[in-house]
Amino acid sequence: MEKIALAAVASMLGLSAFAQSSVTLYGRVNTTFENQKDGTAGRVNALNNNASRWGVRVNEDLGGGLFAKAVLEAGFSADTGMSDSTAYFGRQSSVEVGSASMGSVRMGNWLPGSYLATADYISMHNHDTGRSSDALYAFGAAFPRNNKIGYFTPNWGGFSGEASVSLGEGKAANARDLSANYVSGPVHLGAGYSAQGGGSQAAVRGLYFMGPVALGAYLQRESIDGSAFGKTRNIGRLSAMYGAGASEFHVNGGTTQKGGTQGDKASQWTLGYNYNLSKRTKVYTYYTAVKGQSDATSSNSFAVGVRHNF
Repeated sequence: MEKIALAAVASMLGLSAFAQSSVTLYGRVNTTFENQKDGTAGRVNALNNNASRWGVRVNEDLGGGLFAKAVLEAGFSADTGMSDSTAYFGRQSSVEVGSASMGSVRMGNWLPGSYLATADYISMHNHDTGRSSDALYAFGAAFPRNNKIGYFTPNWGGFSGEASVSLGEGKAANARDLSANYVSGPVHLGAGYSAQGGGSQAAVRGLYFMGPVALGAYLQRESIDGSAFGKTRNIGRLSAMYGAGASEFHVNGGTTQKGGTQGDKASQWTLGYNYNLSKRTKVYTYYTAVKGQSDATSSNSFAVGVRHNF
């Protein structure tokens, strides 16, 4: 009986400890049917994936205000079922320890904070995915994000920041990334800076809510050594959303000077409409066009799609 009692107590203690942590399965399936034209080629019909993903998020309360977190996130192509990366958890694989008062330290692989604080933040119609994603922003989500260590500040009256280094580990120059966000009621401000080797970018962003209307913009300055197109360029984008019940109306447009990593001067604009069937599922349509300095560098696409979050 004594052994049974001890086993029962141990089981209860184990359940109590387990109750302090949580494991969440989450994801997004986002697919569009599109009529596309790229460069001088003829128009084609295509089924496109728009950054579909699934992941596991772990949170544990360590006591005394401390916490531990881990995220494993994999991307996949919803139109084929194939992985969209040679790395299984290529979108994110990180572990983090910290507290709400002191901030946290994260190690692993995750998206650049400078990109999330600027270009991605104002991409409201389809979360900067698929053919209507921002084609002009320099570096962006492709900026080095592996082998990374970063510090996340606490939230100080609406302000938060991130500083990280992606280690080259003897193969390439370390990549540095800085970002800051400030939220006060309807005002959302942000800034980002990233650099690696002879290339760098700096950007500022604003988003303002006026009832059913949201207005956003960012301005970016790119610098790069050794470019045949010019060492610097400016990039800018404006975005707007109007919500009416379950409907959302979106418009955004951007332009860039000649130079930097992309060379030619270019512009892009998108019109979109989303209808929210529920908090998790929406159907949408958009038309997006990129205009380069020649037909070969121009493209456009008309799409209808479905996005489901779980």
